[in-house]
Amino acid sequence: MRSKRTTRLFVPIVGVLAIGCSLGPVACSSQSEETADKAAATVAVPVTVDTPAAAAAVFRVNPQGRITKNGQVFPMRCGSWFGLEGRHEPSNDPTNPSGAPMELYVGNTFWANGGSGTGRTIQQTMAEIVAMGINVVRLPVVPQTLRADDPQGRAPYLKNHSSVRVANARLALEQFIKLADQNNIEVILDVHSCSNYVGWRKGRLDARPPYSDRNRDNYDFKRENYSCSATGNPSSVTTIHAYNRTMWLNDLRTLAGLGQQLGVDNIIGIDIFNEPWDYTWQEWKTLTEAAYTTINAVNPNTLLFVQGISATAGNQDGTPSTVVQVPHGDPASNPNWGENLFEARNNPIGIPKERLVYSPHTYGPSVFVQKMFMDPAQPQCAGLEGDAAGDAKCKIVINPSLLRAGWEEHFGYLKNQGYAVVVGEFGGNMDWPLGQASIRDRNRWKHITPGVDGAWQNAFVDYLVSKGIEGCYWSINPESGDTAGWYGHAYDPINNTAGWGEWRPFDSRKTTLLNRLWGR
Repeated sequence: MRSKRTTRLFVPIVGVLAIGCSLGPVACSSQSEETADKAAATVAVPVTVDTPAAAAAVFRVNPQGRITKNGQVFPMRCGSWFGLEGRHEPSNDPTNPSGAPMELYVGNTFWANGGSGTGRTIQQTMAEIVAMGINVVRLPVVPQTLRADDPQGRAPYLKNHSSVRVANARLALEQFIKLADQNNIEVILDVHSCSNYVGWRKGRLDARPPYSDRNRDNYDFKRENYSCSATGNPSSVTTIHAYNRTMWLNDLRTLAGLGQQLGVDNIIGIDIFNEPWDYTWQEWKTLTEAAYTTINAVNPNTLLFVQGISATAGNQDGTPSTVVQVPHGDPASNPNWGENLFEARNNPIGIPKERLVYSPHTYGPSVFVQKMFMDPAQPQCAGLEGDAAGDAKCKIVINPSLLRAGWEEHFGYLKNQGYAVVVGEFGGNMDWPLGQASIRDRNRWKHITPGVDGAWQNAFVDYLVSKGIEGCYWSINPESGDTAGWYGHAYDPINNTAGWGEWRPFDSRKTTLLNRLWGR
């Protein structure tokens, strides 16, 4: 059952060197994996290196499960800054209807202040977040991000003001990494999806429809016509961005080499694939071990951030009627996509412990209303989740004891075993179902008093602190439809839709939360 990311109005999407096909489902599906692999190998993006190579920093995990840099413990004060993995444009966008542009959000759109912009720059933001304590940015990308010639990463589809606009997504990626290095910010490169069009829906490298959001009402961002699989697609698919194991490993090789190419030493690790929720543990374990071999051959000084799976597998493998139930412990506690590391206890990943960071994802009700959030005083709501729970007017109760038990068996036990555990994504809309929440969420959950997601976030940070687990907050920038961001936002889905892209001061509640996590 889907348990993640329900309403991201401006969702970023990720891929890495995917091949686009617009010839129709028959022509695209006939492309074999071998052909796709050869095509991927021939796509060359020239990289101009104008910086001398820096002395390589060595990142490791010590026996206590702490990340180190050059032998010294490095505290992970991390947040995600999304955008280069792709955005879902509305179908009525005048320039790029239903497009998926890749652009780093800066808080300075071309239409702001009558066309003069806001004046905000990436350097300004870096200075501000460093002053607030950030020393690591998790940066989502996709295969297409790595292609300087991908049209969705170039004008006329970019919305940043001309004063801060970057010519293409690949150049934006390179410039960000260099500027982060100058600001003493480490970077985690996150392979966020198989395609900038498919985005968060993917649960595997070769994800294909039907996707988990296909039946949502009042929702403009479905992608049933896009697939990352070269074969086995339903008739709804008109465009294929074929992706597979070979292409993924090629992209990991590219990412692993960026530090040397750009002359920087701030790539702390590679988050090898975001939320691989549609694999069994053995399938995902095998892929992670191949990723280590590939990355280590290029850069033996960086870390692998490895997420968990979910409670089911095989939803997108072309045989949706044979979904596999995946062990995750107590059925009363359902894992989010990317959260389930339950089977690592008895079947650990074959990667040196000093190079491996387990990186689960978990979220509260503003992203998805799980069945364990149901109010026990409403027995008719037992087992309901998502939209069905909202339609039944179910109330939400945050029970820290119940939640802690799930977190412990899904990933917390790994910290006790000396592994590094850094939660790759957590966060949420403190004002849900108000604030930046979508109109569909506002209507469905208007019987809920705002504050339940804040209660979840506080319970989760309490757990992380008690375990000595670190994490990356989603997100620094505020354009996420379901979580908002650390920065405030001028956007409001009812009263100020033109405010999208204009940033406001930090949310003081989230600042307090993060300072508690960081021990500041």
